Amino acid sequence: MSQFSRRQILIFFAGSAGAVLLGNKIINSFISSKETKITSLGFTPVRLPHPLAIYQQQTNFLPTGIAQGEVVNVSADVKLSKYNVIDDVVVPPEYERYVIVSWGDRVFPNKDDYFGYNNDFTGFIPLGETNDVGYLWVNHEYVSFPFSTLVVDDSSDVKGLPDAFESVIGWALPSSRNIEVEGEFLYNQGGSIVRISRQNTSKRFAVVEDAKNRRIHGLSGLGINSQRNDDDKPAIYAYAQKLLQENLQRMLEPGEKITVTIILPEGRSLAVRTSNSAFGVVEGLSLLGTTG
Repeated sequence: MSQFSRRQILIFFAGSAGAVLLGNKIINSFISSKETKITSLGFTPVRLPHPLAIYQQQTNFLPTGIAQGEVVNVSADVKLSKYNVIDDVVVPPEYERYVIVSWGDRVFPNKDDYFGYNNDFTGFIPLGETNDVGYLWVNHEYVSFPFSTLVVDDSSDVKGLPDAFESVIGWALPSSRNIEVEGEFLYNQGGSIVRISRQNTSKRFAVVEDAKNRRIHGLSGLGINSQRNDDDKPAIYAYAQKLLQENLQRMLEPGEKITVTIILPEGRSLAVRTSNSAFGVVEGLSLLGTTG
């Protein structure tokens, strides 16, 4: 542990107190200053209902409607007499916003797959030395109205309002919740990864064909072993099987063999509480795979 003399400790605390007093003085002076200068932005800031200092020094963009707005001149009075709430993605006039891909778009090698619901977190992974081409990951967080009135517990809140599933996807969901409805709920959650490029005449990003374009959803795991035809073999997917082999092999003598039995007590009774039987998993739970 470091050793400090009494004098060093007093100097430290005295310096700390001085810094606090000086810091408070500087901060109070800055806050009370009426001549605070804001660094000029390289774009026209969007006008918000909050009276920001930048509006006194730089023209700003006031949204007035969907894809509409007006440039407001600099003014000492930054208060607005009224402000419209716009259900839109509003960006400065120097920028543009447009839809790259949306719910229901069939942009995957399997044409039965479609882009999921509720586009939440979005990440772009560029390919090559430019940002013109890359993979777009979009997280589909949950399903909600207007996906379907079956999503909400109390449909009286949305009574008379149309849902969107049939018009977007192309077929109607059953009128009451069942395994098909639950399956669509699960399918529309998860994520999508698609390749996008703006190397085109419009210079806007658009989805391009790529074998790696993929939906990852709540039912994805049910297809892990879909290519297998060895129905008499255990339901163990390749990676789990590899782990078992590598870890058990080192415990065996050369030429020695063992039989591994994986047991889940009460598996049959637990299975009836799941929807596995609808997807071919019967007589118990599949612990390390989905078919077999």
